[in-house]
Order: sequence, then structure tokens, then C-alpha cells
Amino acid sequence: MKPASLSFSASAILGMVAMPALMLACLAAARAVPAIAAFPAGWVIPVPAAINTVLGWLVPALQPVTGLASKVFGTLLDALIVTLQFLPWPAVVLAVALVGFKAGGARLAALVLAAGAYIVLAGFWRQSMVTLSLVLLSVPLSALLGFLLGLGAFFLPRLRRGLELVFDFMQTFPAFAYLLPLLLLFGFGPIAGLVATAIYAIPPMARCTLSGLVEVPRERIEVAEMSGCSTWQRLVWVELPSARPMLALGLNQTTMAALSMVITASIVGGVDDIGWAVLSGLRQADLGKSLLAGLVIVLVSVVIDRITAGLFRPRSAVGSGKNRPRWQPILLAAAAVISLGLAARLAAPDLLQGWNETRGIVDLGMLNKALLGFVARYSDLLDAIKNAVLFYLVLPLRVGLAGAVLPMTWGFSMTPAVTAVYAALALLLALRQMAKGRPSGAAAILCLAALLHTGFVAFPWPAALALAVWAAWRAAGPRLALFTGLSLAFVLITGLWIPFVKSLYLVIVAVALCALLGGFFGVLAARSDRFSALLRPINDALQTMPQFVFLIPALMFFKVGEFAGLIAIALYAVVPAIRYTETGLRNVPPSLLETARQLGCTPVQSTLLVQVPTARPALLLGLNQVVMAAITMLPIAATVGTSELGQQIYIALGKADAGLGITAGLVFCLLAINLDRILRGVAGRLHSAQ
Repeated sequence: MKPASLSFSASAILGMVAMPALMLACLAAARAVPAIAAFPAGWVIPVPAAINTVLGWLVPALQPVTGLASKVFGTLLDALIVTLQFLPWPAVVLAVALVGFKAGGARLAALVLAAGAYIVLAGFWRQSMVTLSLVLLSVPLSALLGFLLGLGAFFLPRLRRGLELVFDFMQTFPAFAYLLPLLLLFGFGPIAGLVATAIYAIPPMARCTLSGLVEVPRERIEVAEMSGCSTWQRLVWVELPSARPMLALGLNQTTMAALSMVITASIVGGVDDIGWAVLSGLRQADLGKSLLAGLVIVLVSVVIDRITAGLFRPRSAVGSGKNRPRWQPILLAAAAVISLGLAARLAAPDLLQGWNETRGIVDLGMLNKALLGFVARYSDLLDAIKNAVLFYLVLPLRVGLAGAVLPMTWGFSMTPAVTAVYAALALLLALRQMAKGRPSGAAAILCLAALLHTGFVAFPWPAALALAVWAAWRAAGPRLALFTGLSLAFVLITGLWIPFVKSLYLVIVAVALCALLGGFFGVLAARSDRFSALLRPINDALQTMPQFVFLIPALMFFKVGEFAGLIAIALYAVVPAIRYTETGLRNVPPSLLETARQLGCTPVQSTLLVQVPTARPALLLGLNQVVMAAITMLPIAATVGTSELGQQIYIALGKADAGLGITAGLVFCLLAINLDRILRGVAGRLHSAQ
């Protein structure tokens, strides 16, 4: 190796030396100085109390406005529910099937008919109409507000970064955290759930509006300016038509976000909808009932997704105009079907009302019995899996190797000799990174070795703060480092540091499980078209399944506890790992694979040595999405026994402490945004290095 390859910058050498030295100094000082070992309680600022004070003044001032809004939206919602529940289900299903035929042809129309048949046979038609009413009323609100926010971000570039940060907060803020303020403003009932759904579904439309307008080709804008168009004319005649695909995508994603909120909104909605059916199954530990109701939401989500995607698909993407059905006959046929259904309902009200209120003939009670029998028969195996993950993965991150390595589980303990071997191994790995010209990698290994030895909970907060700021600096520069430092300072002064680090290590364990399983299945899908086709509907079901449904199998197999929550998080977050792995590996240039084959690489060697390194940016983006999904699932997992930030939100709900709920929600947002920015920064560096 040439000596020039070992020349490092002064900042790299400083980080390589200073960071491990700071970690060791903090660990040594923590034994003698309690203020370093744990953030002093006297330094905590009562942020929740301050928020409650503000709400105590704000809520009464807004209640006249929110009361009027509740009456207006309540009247609209009641009218919509009555209308949809009054129409006979065959008419509604057939009308939607006609629209599906316009959007996606005979295959999509058949999917609509099959979904409608399942909903009726499962006995959830009336509940599904309530859910559909909530979505139909919330999506226009979300789409309009999201469009206006995206438009504002486009016309105000100076505020764009701040608005994007607001979008991040809106998208990552746990819905449970703002349910209590909404209850104070709108009262218990469906309107509070409607508003919660609308708030959650705003960011996708805002982001897609901004992205679509920013990406309009410059030459189109120049032609409009040369033609003398004003700013308003240019927007209406050029920019909005050019951004139509992204606007359509925003509407699609807004609808999907609204559907994903129906169960959470049911907690404060108090209406007999699909979300309430899933929640009642969860309370009764009835997997069959929850799956029946959950599959209804899945099917409705898939149908709406396919229809909205098909209706706004470019004409060239679906064939020539001659092969596409025209709107006029489709709309006339759908209107005729609805009119006939309405006339039939008026002519035979009792008969058709009975059709809509059928209890259903699908029964998954046998599934409950089979699963309970499986659990009883293989309880030893399930306990072994649970103990292995807890003892060898979760516990070391929580209390460190110094506290988790015991003769009972590991066969040895962390004696001074073993600790010396551990330190020597970390030093050797760091020296190897140095030899490769990676001083930052060497410093990271030493710091992570110290963190793993001590554990997240007992790691001194100054060391954790410095390590996070340094990682953000290395990933994306000083601006992110400053934001990370301020974020962690906020977590410290709120007194939520311990729940925060517990959330962090739980996310790390879940992401590790998703990376292993998702990476494995993604590689198989990339290598086999047949396996990919088999896996696709499973991924669709997992991605559209309501979050609460994932708790049922976790509870039945592993009972209440942290491990059940961990399994639920992993099930919900594994899909991005599978899809990004498959996409990244499939997009590797064929010429690289052919070169590897000519060099004598086996398929496994070609995957590990060529495809995976080339696809690292895509894999890291997939890891980013896994992290976001895991954080989103944390508040839901708190219902089965996890003791992290999500539990703080449930404590706030139980005590009617809106300030604590909002504070914990803000900490959730900061965790998600910082991890997102750091991983994006690393992915950008990898992409630019290729």
C-alpha cells in the first residue's frame, strides 16, 4: 500500500482520537459523578406542564369554532353513512366494478366483485360503509390542505425547508399523542376520528404537490414566460398539468394514509366501523374476527389503490385510446345501476335491508383453535426462540455485555480477562479500518464497542450526545449535527431520556431482524420471478394490513411482553426490506453480472460480491424505510407490554395528560427525523462514491 493512501485529514484524525477518548472519559467519570451517569432530575424542565397550560387557554378559545365544525361535518358524515348503507350492496359493488373496468380492465373489475363478495360474506357490509364514509369525507379535506401547503412551499422557497420539516413532524407524530387534544376540542365521537385521519393524511399530498411542481421541465416554464403568461396563468396552464402524475400519486397516497388510520381513529370515534371490529377482536384475543375485519381494510385499500392508479395513469401506459373505455358510457351505466338499486330498495325495503345487514357466513373460529393448538404443542420451541432473541440480542443492547453475559446463558461471564479480549478484538478491527484508510470507521468501531459493553440504558448521556452529533456530522454535515444536538438536548430536558433510549434499542433489534429476514427473502425474489410473484400479494397484504392486527398473532404465540411487541414491529416493517432488496439487486447492470460469471463466480458469490455492493444505496434506502416503519409501529406495540416512548403516550391517555402525550410525540418525531436524515446522508455518500 502506498503511503499516500494512509494520509488523513486533520478532522478525520481528530474524530478518530477524540471520540473514543471522550467515550472512555465519560465511562470512567460516570462511576464517580452521578450527573454524568444519569441526567440530573433538577435540570429537567416541566415541558408537559407548560403545554397543558397553553392548551388550557387555547382549547376554550377554539371550542366555539370546533363545535360548529363538529356539527357541520357530523351532519355530512351522517348523511353519507345513511346513503351508503341504504343502497343495496349489489348496486354499489357493480357500480364500483364499472369504474374499476374503466381504470384497469376486466381484471380489476373482477377484483372489485371478489372484494365486495368477501365483505358481504364476512358480514361487514354496514361497517365497511361507515369506514368508507369516513375516508370519503376526510380525503378531500386532506388533499385540499395538502395541495395548498405544497403550493405554499413551492411559491415560498425560503420557507420550503421549514415546511418540509413540518411535513416530517406531521407524518411521524404518533396519532395517539394528538387524540387527547382532539377529544378536548371536538369531544368523543366520529368527528375527532375524522380530524385525526385528515391530519395524518395531509403530508403525502403536500410532498407530492411540491415535488411535482419543482420537477416541471425548465423549457416548459420558459415557453410560458415567452408567451407572456402571468404567474397564475403559468401555474394553471403549464405547471399543474405537468405535475398531474405526481398530484395523482399524492391523492393515491393520501387515500392510503387515511385508510391506515381507521383503527386508531376508532378509539375516539365510537362508531361501529371496521376499525372498531378489529379493536374488539384485539380486546377478546380473537384472531379470526380481527383477521376478518382486517382483510376488509386490506381489500378496500387494494381496490382504491388500483382504481386511483389506473384512472390517472398516462394514456400511453395503458395502450391506445381505442382500447380504453370512454367515461360517458361508464358513468351512465354506473348511474343507472345505482338508480335501479335505489328503486329496488324503495320497492322492497325489508328484503334489501336484510341483504345489507347479513351476519356473514365466513367463520375463522377454526383458525383460532388451530393456532392455540399449535402454541400448546410447540410452546417449548416458541419459548426457545423468544429467549434466544431476548438473551442474545435485546438484553445486551439494554444492559450491555457487562450485564447480559452470564454463565447461565452464554456459558461464561465478562471477567477482566474476557473484557480484555473483547477490547483487543475491537482494537484489531479498528486497526484494520485504519489500514484500509478509514479513520472514521475505526473510531466508530471503538465507540460502538464501548456502547455495546455498557448498554444503551446505562451509557452516559454526554457520551451518547457526542456520539450522535458526530455521526450526524459525518453523515450529512454540520447542519444536521446541530439539529441532532438540539433534538437530544430537548429529550434530556423533558426527562424522557430513558424511554427514548429504550425505543432506540428496540428499533435497532427490530431493524436487525427485518434486515436479516427481508434481505434473505429479497435475494430469493430477485433470483426467481416465480418466487417474486408468490411473494408480491403477501407483501401487499402485510403493507395494507391494519397495524393493530399484527398484535394478535404476536400475542397468541408469545403472550404479553416486550418480545410480542418486537415481533409485531418486525412483521409490520419487514416489507420495505424485501422490496428494496429485490429492486436493488434486479437493477444491477447485467454487464457486471456477466463479467462476474466470466470470472468464474458462483451465483452466491455473484450475489454477495457484485450485486449487494453495487446495490448498497438502494439497500440503505430500504433500511431507512424499515426504520421509519418500525418507529411508526412503536406506539401500537406499547399496548402489549413494551416500556418505551409509546408507553408514555398510553400513560398520558390514561391520565388525560395532553402535555405528556404531545411531549412524547415530539420525541418520537425527533427520533424518526434524525435517523431518517442520517441514513439519507449515508446513502447519498454511497451513491456519489459509485
